[in-house]
Amino acid sequence: MAQLFSDEWINALKDAWNEDPEVSDKLAEINFSSVITCGFKDDDKPLCVFVVENGKAVSAGLYNGEKADWDMRATEDNWAKWIKKPLTMTSMGMAFATGKLKFVRGDFKAMIKNPSMAVPFVKSFGLMAKI
Repeated sequence: MAQLFSDEWINALKDAWNEDPEVSDKLAEINFSSVITCGFKDDDKPLCVFVVENGKAVSAGLYNGEKADWDMRATEDNWAKWIKKPLTMTSMGMAFATGKLKFVRGDFKAMIKNPSMAVPFVKSFGLMAKI
């Protein structure tokens, strides 16, 4: 298993994303394009970056100052827990409400109300368990 948020890990997530039609194809249907970053809750900056164009992940790597549309943060323990047992729509809402999953950038409330975005987003957490 690749180390969480390493270059190897984020590129494996990119490949899994593109291979899963319930994530990439569904997001392509709504022309979803974003720069997504993630890392640890108390860090000043994210650790990795993931670029999506029209639903497909086109690049991924270590964070290098890119401007994020979405920046997700959690503690290392919570990320590890969610990799073992991926978040569901309900548990993601609870994680957000309790502050375990923090969005430094991005509008979680608007996203979660839009099934075209929310369903693939939740499924993307399941991809982490496959890496």
